[in-house]
This record gives sequence, structure tokens and C-alpha cells, in this order.
Amino acid sequence: MGLTIGVDIGGTKIAAGVVDEDGNILSTFKVPTPDTAEAIVDAIASAVDGARAGHQIVGVGIGAAGYVDRQRSTVYFAPNIDWRQEPLKAKVEARVDLPVVVENDANAAAWGEYRFGAGRENRNVICITLGTGLGGGIIIGDKLRRGHFGVAAEFGHMRMVPDGLLCGCGKQGCWEQYASGRALVRYAKQRASATPGNAELLLSLGDGTPEGIEGKHISTAARQGDRVSVDSYRELARWVGAGLADLASLFDPEAFIIGGGLSDEGELLLEPVRKSYRRWLVGGGWRPVAEVNAATLGGKAGLVGAADLARQPAAPM
Repeated sequence: MGLTIGVDIGGTKIAAGVVDEDGNILSTFKVPTPDTAEAIVDAIASAVDGARAGHQIVGVGIGAAGYVDRQRSTVYFAPNIDWRQEPLKAKVEARVDLPVVVENDANAAAWGEYRFGAGRENRNVICITLGTGLGGGIIIGDKLRRGHFGVAAEFGHMRMVPDGLLCGCGKQGCWEQYASGRALVRYAKQRASATPGNAELLLSLGDGTPEGIEGKHISTAARQGDRVSVDSYRELARWVGAGLADLASLFDPEAFIIGGGLSDEGELLLEPVRKSYRRWLVGGGWRPVAEVNAATLGGKAGLVGAADLARQPAAPM
């Protein structure tokens, strides 16, 4: 079909990239992410114009953090941008004079991994992204399944603990409160406060106090055997695996793909996730068990996936 542009809207930058039909990124252009919703539309158009120079482009795919309607057109709601019923497709099309599709950013990343990354040998995969929060995507029968209203796969807001921790969405007990980068930092701070003698390395990487612990400190210390850091990863993995077991009961995929920043830790995270998943899987000793693999595209997955979705007809609802 030709070259398309994928747009990844991040908290600090908006990246646009020209992507060919094999998932190769031919050029990129980045601009800072503005503070206002209307300025973000201008920034998207600027990034697209910068990336398209010298290329014949047939369409644009935008990955947006938020609830996107089934027509891949309107952002119903975005948690970090003041978008409410935002007609993003129409606004950007008017600026760039190209066909545009809008997709949830986790769906776009899942599609990128399915098409060109860790899921390219599979037809039925569930992807989760473990970052500051928890997102996901569903590919069943080679189709991205978005639900009747377009807002399926918000796995991070499945209720795991009735009346549990308050989530940013306003509800309590959501999965991402127990399985995310924020949760990992909370586990480490709690453990370091309770047993500082087991966290000497971890504490030395920050300001010496539990309050100064950051995610990067935990991964560095865990790789060197810091007890609190390793135990914090195991606690995170316990919750990730339990959630995957629930998803297996719902979707029965052949593989789970774990992406997002936390997946960069590889087997430090994946090995205990697999153990937890098998522990909680109903009938696990008697049924086939899906693989649990790390994503391979890293931070490129959302951009590449959004670009490829610009070539795809809307999936069946």
C-alpha cells in the first residue's frame, strides 16, 4: 500500500516516523509535547510534516493514550490530556491533508509487536504494557479486537482487589495499582522502610532514604542481588502472573507478550511472572500453557504499530 507515518504521543515528546510495509522506520521527526490539547494537534501536524519530507505518504496512524471510539476517530477521554470527545482524526486530517486513523497507544504497541516483533509467529496473542501504569491489546484470529465501543483491553483497570488501593481512574483495587512501575516503587519503599539492613545497596543509589527510591535504582540494585529490590520484583511478578492467569481464562491465547519499560529487565521479571502465571492458572497441570515472552520492539512498538494500522481496515468489533 505504500509508506505511512506513525505518531507516538508521549508525555514529553511527540514522535512521528515514516514506516514501510515491513515495519522499517525510514525517518523520524520529534517535537516537544505541549501543555494544551489544541497545541498538541498543532504539534502532531508539525511532526508529521517534518517526518514526511522527501517521502510519498498514503496515511497517518496516531497512538493516543485514552479511550478511542470504534471508528478510530474520536478520543472519548484521555487521562493525561484535556481531551473529552475530541475529534482528533478530523482535526489532524485538516492540517496534514492525509487520511488519519486514531488508535489507543497500547493497542498500537500490541499491533506492532504482533506484526513485526515478538508475536509475529502467532495468530492469538495478548499484549500487556508494564510502565508507569498497565495497558494492553488483544489480537485474536489475526485481528485487533477493540470491542463494540472501541475501548476494550483496558486491563489495568480490572478490579483485582475489592475495595483495594485507590487508582487514578477513581476506582479501587485496579490491577495497575499492583502490577506497574508505580507499584514496584511502592513495594521497594515499603520494604526498605521496614528492613533497611536488607536495602543498603538500593538506598545508596538514591538519597539514602526510602522516599528517595526510584524505579531505576530498583532495577540496578536487583541485578546486583539487593534483597529488597529482588523481593520487590517478585511481588510485582506475583501480581502480573495472577492477572495473566485471569486473562488466559478469558481469551486462551497462545502467547502473552510483555512490553513497556519494565520488560527491559528481561528474565529478572519474566521468570517469576511465568511461575506466578502457572501457579494461578486454572487447570494449569492439565491444559496447554501459553508462552510468556518479552516484547522485542521496545519504544518503537507504538509508532510502528500505529503506522501499520493506518494501512489496515477497522477490525471486526
